[in-house]
Amino acid sequence: MSTLLETDICILGGGIAGLWLNARLRQQGYSTLLLETATLGGGQSIKSQGIIHGGTKYALHGKLTTAAEAIAAMPKRWRDCLEGTGEIDLTSVRLLSPYHYLWSPGGLVSNMAGFFASKALRGRVDAVKGETLPPVFQSPRFKGKVYRLAELVLDVPSVIQRLSELADDSLIAADSISIERDADNQIACVRTGDLTIKAQRYVLTGGEGNQALQAAWGVEQPAMQRRPLQMVLVKGAQLPGLYAHCLGSSPKPRLTVTTHPTADGQWCWYLGGELAEQGVDLSAEALIKRAQTELAELLPWVDLSACQWATLKVNRAEPAQSGLVRPDSAYVQGVHNALVCWPTKLALSPHLSDLVLEQLQVDRITPSKPQPVHTQAKPAAATPIWDTCF
Repeated sequence: MSTLLETDICILGGGIAGLWLNARLRQQGYSTLLLETATLGGGQSIKSQGIIHGGTKYALHGKLTTAAEAIAAMPKRWRDCLEGTGEIDLTSVRLLSPYHYLWSPGGLVSNMAGFFASKALRGRVDAVKGETLPPVFQSPRFKGKVYRLAELVLDVPSVIQRLSELADDSLIAADSISIERDADNQIACVRTGDLTIKAQRYVLTGGEGNQALQAAWGVEQPAMQRRPLQMVLVKGAQLPGLYAHCLGSSPKPRLTVTTHPTADGQWCWYLGGELAEQGVDLSAEALIKRAQTELAELLPWVDLSACQWATLKVNRAEPAQSGLVRPDSAYVQGVHNALVCWPTKLALSPHLSDLVLEQLQVDRITPSKPQPVHTQAKPAAATPIWDTCF
């Protein structure tokens, strides 16, 4: 026999975007249920580098773009939350680095890219040198330049853990999700197992999974695009901490490196940037060889001889754009009695929640239901990829 649960908002998808939205809605007095068919944060969230961008990497060609302006406020919002003064209490989240950096390995073109970025971003990029350099760049063999960004790097698993705590009794582990629609193609209810859930609004925050949810609903728009990456992971006991974009000759970072703790007490460099974008069609072996060549050229004083290497394919799921270009900001589109959402980047999760709350206000959806009581199991948090790829 089916059990009926009624709630104000039903969220489908438990990545950081859905979890953040869930926390914001509950703060505003809404009752919520969040359904996840796998693990919390197990899609794009756990595969993120944890960088809370402020838009710098979108201005490496010397001018501010719409994307750079849209994301500029995000680092301060996240920092406020980490300090306990923001919209969500993230004081228990682990901060891996209070700053992210840009580094130029030397050469006129890459140095100019850094110069133009610093001018374009009006003081949000500071040159550092001498004892203020990150330790990895204090080698006498380093001849480049380093810029400190007003950005930060978070331990994503601890973000997922904290947001799941804030969700309290609103999380439901769903074996599967079926969507029933009425004659007007509105969502009549959502079913999982012996549960039937009815809500004032349904919010799709399933990342790549939104496509299947929309197909089950019978709705084709808004369409989704995938922009693939193949990331490289380097694991070792003595790896120095490195959180930086390497400037190259193009408007995109040549290499983006973040450093993450592993369960066995070692460290993992997680490599993105152009290396990951251009390596999509390479075999793992070929991409690892390319990464080894890059690091030997850029950081020859770092001994990687005892490290383990692996790769990971990642799909960035986003609202479809002409030419598969990157969307400028978070995306929320109302469709009947639902909202279809993509944050487009981890850093933009707070912005996505703003957009949803604004749309609920426009639609005059106000808190009206008590928090449903249920005995369903909660979904587990995703295992960090640096503990599963080796």
